[in-house]
Amino acid sequence: MPVPAHLPPEPDVRPDATRRDAVDAPAGVAGPAVALFATCIADTMRPSIPIATVTLLERLGCRVSFPERQTCCGQIMTNTGYWDEALPAVRNHVETFAGYDYIVAPSGSCVGSVRDQHAMLARHAGDQSLATAAAAVASRTYELTEFIVDVLGIVDVGAHFPHRVTYHPSCHSARVARVGDRPLQLLRRVRGLDLVPLPEADQCCGFGGTFSLKNPAVSVAMASDKARHVRATDAEFVVSVDHACLMNIGGVLHRQRAGVRTIHLAEVLAATGPETP
Repeated sequence: MPVPAHLPPEPDVRPDATRRDAVDAPAGVAGPAVALFATCIADTMRPSIPIATVTLLERLGCRVSFPERQTCCGQIMTNTGYWDEALPAVRNHVETFAGYDYIVAPSGSCVGSVRDQHAMLARHAGDQSLATAAAAVASRTYELTEFIVDVLGIVDVGAHFPHRVTYHPSCHSARVARVGDRPLQLLRRVRGLDLVPLPEADQCCGFGGTFSLKNPAVSVAMASDKARHVRATDAEFVVSVDHACLMNIGGVLHRQRAGVRTIHLAEVLAATGPETP
C-alpha cells in the first residue's frame, strides 16, 4: 500500500556511516519534546505509521526526535520464554530512551511490553539497577492516543477523513496498555468520518504474536471471525492502534476480496484532507 499523499515520502534508510544516535527535534518549536518509539513492526512493515505519528505530533506542537539506536522491545522473545535473550533488547531500549521526558509509540502492544515486562526481566536477571532504570523509562512511555488525550489534553486533532470506518481494540492495547476509549474519543472528532461499532469488538483477532505461528489453524479461525464482523459493518476501513492486528485481519480480508482496507489510527489522525491512504 503506498504512502498517503498527505504524508512526506519515506526516508532514505540506506546505511550511512555518518548517522547519529538521534535525529533531533526541529528548532523553534515550543511544545513538549517527544522521543518517537517507532516499534520494529511499524518501522519495517508499514513505515507510513511512524511517519504519520511524527506528522501528527508536530502538528499538535510537539518537538519530535527519533533515537536511531532503538530496535525491538524484546516482546516476542519474552512471550516465547527466552527471557535471557530478551535482556539485551531491554538494556538497549532503556539506554536509548533514558534521557527523554516523553516516549510515544503508535502501539499498545509494545507500550504494554515496556511497562509490564522490562523491569520484570531485569529483576529476573538479578540486575536491580537496570530494573530501576527500566521502570523509570516505562513511567514516561505512552501509547499515542494516551499521550494526545492525557498529556496534551486534546481530543480534536484537526483531522479530516471522509470514510466509513470501524475500530478494532487490540487485546494488548485494551488489556495491557489499558488505553480505554481514548482512540474512540479521537475518532469521534475526525471530520467527515462515519464511525461504525464493530460487533464482538472485544474478541481477539487471533494474531497474538507467536500464537499465530504455533497455532495457525486456531489463529485463522479467530481472524476469520473478526473479518466477518468487520464486513458486517459495511466499513471502508478497519482501524486499530496496533499494526500487527491489522496485518492479521487485513490478510483475511484481502484473501476474501472483501474490499475493506486496514489503516492505523495514526494515519487517520494525520489526515487533513479528502485524500484516501
